[in-house]
Amino acid sequence: MSSAKPNVGAKIDEMSFPCIGSSSTVTIGQPKERWTMLFVYRGKHCPRCKRFLNKLNAVLSAWEDVLDVVVVSADTEEKAKADKAEFGWDFDLCYGMNEAQMRALGLYVSSPLSEAETTGLFAEPGAFGIRPDGTLMLVDISNGPAARPDLEELLDGMKFNIENNRPERGTA
Repeated sequence: MSSAKPNVGAKIDEMSFPCIGSSSTVTIGQPKERWTMLFVYRGKHCPRCKRFLNKLNAVLSAWEDVLDVVVVSADTEEKAKADKAEFGWDFDLCYGMNEAQMRALGLYVSSPLSEAETTGLFAEPGAFGIRPDGTLMLVDISNGPAARPDLEELLDGMKFNIENNRPERGTA
């Protein structure tokens, strides 16, 4: 089953995710004061995700100077806690993304290759720039673990978009 392209310029569905290191949930798609960058990762089973999230953690303060950062996967709380403990990430690590949320964002959804990988459906990587009004401004999705945005370039582009109130692209 394929996913439809995310509708840039439109309000995204409101979604909430529980987070490790926080007593509450994080909600996207509702009005807020700041921009949000949502990073979706495959889960505990993915070593490429760990490298990407380690790079994000190393530059997190530069990101947080500009916008809110949300990181989520379909993992269970137990798996997310294990990753947070092992890698010591400073960002709140969210978990429990469900298939409906994956598809609402237009993510590619995969089945595990074996139980050694994971036990349920999971989202392939994605990055979503969300305006304070809850509309989707920027989308970067992949159908596999090897294609990821360059964090320095992405942050530079987001700064430019925010400072210059740039319109969504790709809408023609």
